[in-house]
Amino acid sequence: MTDEMYIKEAIRIAEENVINVGGGPFGALIVKGDMIISEAVNTVTLTNDPTAHAEVNAIRAACKALNTFDLSGSVLYSSCEPCPMCLSAIYWAHIDKIYYAASRYDAQDAGFDDSFIYEELNLPISERHIKIIRLLSADGRLPFDQWKKNITKVPY
Repeated sequence: MTDEMYIKEAIRIAEENVINVGGGPFGALIVKGDMIISEAVNTVTLTNDPTAHAEVNAIRAACKALNTFDLSGSVLYSSCEPCPMCLSAIYWAHIDKIYYAASRYDAQDAGFDDSFIYEELNLPISERHIKIIRLLSADGRLPFDQWKKNITKVPY
């Protein structure tokens, strides 16, 4: 299959999700080599899970299918430009490349506006709308100290 064919499949499952009222108008595939490892749609409203975006659902399914947390060597195809949360998950999963169809501005026009999040991330913590307060910083470092000493850890 070509990149365009994978994108068309992501768009198709996004449209199907809208028709079936399964969640938002988003679909994503993860491909490794020439095999689709996972495909998923947005299920935020279906599962009452605000993290259940198509890309995150596809990452979860691909990791489960491949029994790994590292999706290096894979490509994500999304019906829409990934939001900041999904983009972060894509980076944590070590996905090599992203192809998308609609832009975040297309999503914004349909009521899915993540521009506020992009703006918030550029603000100093003290100026963000959600108050972020640091407590017990020395105690908070203890798990990291243990992590650094642990010779049986699985780095990621």
